[in-house]
Amino acid sequence: MENGEIPENANEHCPGPQSDSAGKSDACEGCPNQQIYVVAIAERMATVKHKILVLSGKGGVGKSTFSAQLAFALAAMDFQVGLLDIDICGPSIPKMLGLEGQEIHQSNLGWSPVYIESNLGVMSIGFMLPEPDDAVIWRGPRKNALIKQFLKDVYWGELDFLVVDAPPGTSDEHIAIVQYLDAGTIDGAIIVTTPQQVSLIDVRKEVSFCKKVGVQVLGIVENMSGLCQPVMDFKFLRMTEAGEQIDVTEWAREYLKERAPEFLSIIACTEVFDSSRGGAERMCREMGVPFLGKVPLDPQLCKAAEEGRSCFVDQKCAVSAPALKKIIDKLMEIQGLSRMLVDNNA
Repeated sequence: MENGEIPENANEHCPGPQSDSAGKSDACEGCPNQQIYVVAIAERMATVKHKILVLSGKGGVGKSTFSAQLAFALAAMDFQVGLLDIDICGPSIPKMLGLEGQEIHQSNLGWSPVYIESNLGVMSIGFMLPEPDDAVIWRGPRKNALIKQFLKDVYWGELDFLVVDAPPGTSDEHIAIVQYLDAGTIDGAIIVTTPQQVSLIDVRKEVSFCKKVGVQVLGIVENMSGLCQPVMDFKFLRMTEAGEQIDVTEWAREYLKERAPEFLSIIACTEVFDSSRGGAERMCREMGVPFLGKVPLDPQLCKAAEEGRSCFVDQKCAVSAPALKKIIDKLMEIQGLSRMLVDNNA
């Protein structure tokens, strides 16, 4: 069977795997191909040791940035890593891994991921779009069919980790990935949020979703937890009585260098979102899920994501990289994966 073709042994009136009615039509009941897909996915995933979902209740909280940097970090530890982007309508992983313009290649083993390093492969619908600005306007069943195909047809080889970057919310893609992978084979989910209540309200729903479908919550990451950056990286403005802004950055920097050189090594932080209600840490205590830590809003991390590079390879992300590393180390400890790292390096 090729992509959208109807299998020879399909039920009468089969709508086809790419139809909006796929899996929902009365003709799909008892179809033998449903079990074939389950077996094929199980066989393909048998070579993957750990599967981690990265979720968020709301969009724009930095979930894909975290997924990308988690993949970079695990690969830097000499693990074999796969990053699967199932955000069908908003695939940003190719951009954040520096892989824009790359294409998927097919071999006799299946679809080949796009590799950024020999031990870090990536798969996304973003590699399949004729033009980067093309919109993916699909109903749920067609999204599900592609996710199923990613799991069944992508040849990852032996993987230590498969990181799955999911879209925000708790809809079709989330149900599909849990069902196709089988919740029992998923190590768990990391949920990314920002400190304000408008995000945490949706995160509570995400935690509830995980509990209902049997996926362990590995922990919550509070992203954009205050703006932090070196004082000398700030832009300084003076407000006139008329409300105009005058750039005095050059003057202010020279003034600090001459009059207060000790400020050159100071990092300034300020709250961006209202966290007076305790943020993600308090929510974790209330819901009985682990809190992995906070990542400040760091312009250098945003720049690394825009340029598609790891924040760990240099000292540019001096604020965010240590915070991310601490979270990843904690995740490894929670899951007992530190032992695996030692074994790999033995």
